Amino acid sequence: MAYGKFDKSLDKEIFSEVIQFETSRITVGVFSYNDGEKKLQISRENMSQDGEWSFAKLGRMFKDEVEKVIPVMKKSLEKM
Repeated sequence: MAYGKFDKSLDKEIFSEVIQFETSRITVGVFSYNDGEKKLQISRENMSQDGEWSFAKLGRMFKDEVEKVIPVMKKSLEKM
């Protein structure tokens, strides 16, 4: 597979749901790039002291996060 420059206009969002926590949020989404195979994406954003959101490495998840993310992952699977 050849890898070129990423073109955001070719990235199609099929499904997306945001799960809100006290100081962070996790987004579960399904995307298709250039009408290719649908793929699951999970991302985390943390809220700064200024109230601004910034992306962070998803890394490890707390039990309460996993309990809320798994049902959304199952929902996203229906869109794949």
